[in-house]
Amino acid sequence: MKNVTAYINNKALLHNLDVIKTHVPNSKIIAVVKANAYGHGLINVAKTLESKVDAFAVARIGEAISLKEHNINKPVVLLEGFYNEDEVKIIAQNGFMTAVHDIEQVQMLQKAKLEGLKVKAFMKIDIGMHRLGANPEDVLNIKTQLENCINVEQPIGLISHLSVADTPSEYDYNNEQINYFLDVAKTFKGDLCLANSAGILNWPLSHTDYVRPGIIMYGISPFEGKVGHDHGLMPVMSLKSSLIAIRHVKKGAKIGYGAAFIAPCDTTIGIVAAGYGDGYPRTAPNGTPVYINGRIVPTAGHVCMDMLFVDLGNDAKDKVGDEAVLWGDELPVEIIAKYCNTIPYELVCRVMPRVDISYFG
Repeated sequence: MKNVTAYINNKALLHNLDVIKTHVPNSKIIAVVKANAYGHGLINVAKTLESKVDAFAVARIGEAISLKEHNINKPVVLLEGFYNEDEVKIIAQNGFMTAVHDIEQVQMLQKAKLEGLKVKAFMKIDIGMHRLGANPEDVLNIKTQLENCINVEQPIGLISHLSVADTPSEYDYNNEQINYFLDVAKTFKGDLCLANSAGILNWPLSHTDYVRPGIIMYGISPFEGKVGHDHGLMPVMSLKSSLIAIRHVKKGAKIGYGAAFIAPCDTTIGIVAAGYGDGYPRTAPNGTPVYINGRIVPTAGHVCMDMLFVDLGNDAKDKVGDEAVLWGDELPVEIIAKYCNTIPYELVCRVMPRVDISYFG
């Protein structure tokens, strides 16, 4: 009998990358591995993909340093940039690439003592997300200062992020964002980087010099109502555990904390060794599917810290030790996210450190 285990299929990861490349044959690939490679293991994913991609992207400098320490030699892009002058020096010394999204970061670059080293930069502009990036009225000033900064390698690139590429109903707004980016890009001589996962799949106009696949590398759809298989992708993570107890209960039995489930008839309750302490969502309602012995069974009652209940049915033949698939090949994580009123990104990213990880393929 195994504890909760996240099985990471490296063959599926490579398959998904091949699928991505069919969509963007003329673009270079920056593989997004922030947040521990979306919960799939930063170093394993990077080593698996290193010979197949052109660069990696992370959110924070600690992630970039971890890649360097594990001898990952492909370029690393810092999507959030940096927070102080000390980080500028670290970026230059390690050859990292960085986004620069406001005048404060430009000033840090100007003040940094780099002893002849230079920073390779993408200027980040806001095209509609309103999160990070230069506003339209600031673009020219920031661009000019970056081009005149002795600490910045020339030419500078241009980067941004699509906010509604995963929302087909926002067709006009998405095109407005792409067209604005491409209009600004006319004044840049460096590399361009725009498309995210949804852009790669659905918006060919966003396929610039570089693209940044994230969630689709891990076999998960960025679109509501779809799963990875709909795009020819394979799920990379399967989260599995085991039945550790079987309980026969009568009609009317009140199950779990707060009596959140009341048995509508005589039935068999299975106890699965997985809970919110492992990253399975506490918000999973009664009826959230779990795959056991070739069939879907529903959860019953509140998810506990270390365990959850499933209704196996009155005629169940399941035994202690049988495998329970919480999400994976047989049960897409997108479906679990839908039940829990969240997104699959959150579920895979918050698998907890105590969960065993098994890499294969």
